Amino acid sequence: MKIGIIGTGNMGRILAEALIDGNAVSPSSMMITNRTLSKAIEIQKIYPGLSVGKNAAEVAENADAIFVCVKPHHVLGVLETINPVLTSDKCVISITSPISVEQIESKVDCSVMRIIPSITNRALAGVSLFSFGSRCTTVWREALFTLFKKVSVPLEIEEKITRVASDIVSCGPAFFSHLVQSFINGAVKETEIDQETATKLSSEMLIGLGELLKQNHYTLQTLQEKVCVKGGITGEGITVLESETGDMFEKIFQATHKKFAEELKKTKEQFGP
Repeated sequence: MKIGIIGTGNMGRILAEALIDGNAVSPSSMMITNRTLSKAIEIQKIYPGLSVGKNAAEVAENADAIFVCVKPHHVLGVLETINPVLTSDKCVISITSPISVEQIESKVDCSVMRIIPSITNRALAGVSLFSFGSRCTTVWREALFTLFKKVSVPLEIEEKITRVASDIVSCGPAFFSHLVQSFINGAVKETEIDQETATKLSSEMLIGLGELLKQNHYTLQTLQEKVCVKGGITGEGITVLESETGDMFEKIFQATHKKFAEELKKTKEQFGP
C-alpha cells in the first residue's frame, strides 16, 4: 500500500513519523507534500527513503491511501484539486472533525473515511478515531484498521460523539498538560522546590500513572482510593480539587462544542447541505 499525506503541519507530520517509526509503512511507500514544500523536505531529511510530491495532485495520483491533513477550510480546495486523478480503488482519508465523511463522499468517487489521530500516536500509543463512508469497501476498512494498530488503538465511533471523542483523544493531552503545568507552578510558588525539579517529578509521576493504568494494576477510581487515605494529606488536596474545579470540565466541553458548531456551519456553507 502506498501512502500519501497532503499537508505536513503538526498532525500531518506526526502521522508520517508515527507510521514510519511504528513500522506500519516503509519510507519508500510514502509520498508527502505541503503548501510550503520546505516543511515536507525537512521530514524527508529524517527519512530519506520517502518522496516529496510537488503538489497535492501528484501525491494523490501516486498513492493508494491519501490523507488530507490540512485545515478544515482548505479541505474542499484539496478535494477539488485531486479529484481528477482519483480512481475508484483509492481511499481518501480526512483527519478533521468538522467535515463528515458524507461531505467528502459528495466530492469524490472513491472510498472515504475519517481518521482523527492524537499527538499520543507519535509515541505509538493512544487512540485513533475512525468513521467510514457508505461506499468505503471492507478491504479498505480492514487495511487501515490494521495499519493504525501499529501506532494506536483504532476505534470506530458514531458521528454524534465525534466532537467529545476528539476532545478526549486529541485535545485531552493539551488540556491535561495545562493542568499539570499549573500544578507545577503552584508547587514552585508555594514551596521551596525549583521549576526543574518540580517538572521532573511531575513528568515521571505521569509516566508512572500511565504505566499503572496500562498494566491494569488499578482503575482511575481504585488508584485514587489507594492513595487517598481517609483523614490524610492526599484527602485534603482532593477536597480542594473538588471545591475548586466544580463544573470546570463541563464548561470545557460546552466551549469546544460551541466552537465545533461554528466550524460545522462554515463547512456546510462550503460543501452545501
